[in-house]
Amino acid sequence: MERIRLGRSGLSVSPVAFGTWQLSPRFWGDVDKKQVLAAVGLAFDKGINFFDTADAYGDGYGESTLGEAIRDLPRDEIVICTKVYNHFNPDGSRYPDLSRDHLIERCEASLKRLGIETVDLYLLHFYDGLTPLAEVADTLNRLREQGKVRAIGVSNHNVEQVRAQRCFGPYDVVQPPYSLIDPAGENDLLPYCQGQDLGVMIYSPMHKGLLTGKYRGDETFADFRKHHPDFQGQRFRDLCQAVQSLAPMAERYGLTLYQLILAATLMHPAIHVAACGFKSPDQVAEAAGAMGRRIERPDVFAIRKALGPTGTKIIDAAGTRK
Repeated sequence: MERIRLGRSGLSVSPVAFGTWQLSPRFWGDVDKKQVLAAVGLAFDKGINFFDTADAYGDGYGESTLGEAIRDLPRDEIVICTKVYNHFNPDGSRYPDLSRDHLIERCEASLKRLGIETVDLYLLHFYDGLTPLAEVADTLNRLREQGKVRAIGVSNHNVEQVRAQRCFGPYDVVQPPYSLIDPAGENDLLPYCQGQDLGVMIYSPMHKGLLTGKYRGDETFADFRKHHPDFQGQRFRDLCQAVQSLAPMAERYGLTLYQLILAATLMHPAIHVAACGFKSPDQVAEAAGAMGRRIERPDVFAIRKALGPTGTKIIDAAGTRK
């Protein structure tokens, strides 16, 4: 079972993490809970020991579902990540709040929903510009001293926000969005993380499903993707065609399109982990098959170039921008 060190955090994790954003009904609609529970069990059997959630996913539903799913798994063999940021109002509205008392309250609530005593990795889900960074770091350090949190990090922060946070606390893991369609951060955030030995766990590596190879360009969506420009009109058709053009290469490696693109994504030297959203055991089995697979350097550039004509800036084999 492949394990890597998640940067300075010291956590030993699988290069593919089980993400649970799909348990947010307002984004993804209803998801079969039984399928997700079965998927978590299979993920562990397939060597995936890293599970990523957040209190915002279904306003606690993601954490409680994951807590149920890991109940019978050996706690010392799995790594649990959750996130904090929002203050939830009774009417369903929310606002940013990383103040001391609220952060402590949310951590306790997450531990209870997950059914664990310690969160292995606790991330600030977004940047809160109104709470002093020193106060946030001091609160997180207190939670670490109490044994409720092992390591801390940030999600959805740009490079300057990460620099600022790290002036006050040992934020050792960064979680940005990243895919080969939208590799934002390659010019600043990822080089910074690599230089500082920060753990990088990307999310949406399959670009909300578009890179899985299951779309042809004529599909319509009932979830939040119905308003996303990458899933509309000619751009959607072009992206689907670009993905399908990689089928011969995938066949040459004995991989599915999903596995080929995920393996190529994980070859970036700054990226340690890709958090993938799974709705069924079949999806888990496919993603797990990408772990440990290596794609030759010319083919990695060919994959990036195939996606380039859609408008993504890539670096080709000659190092030039397109």
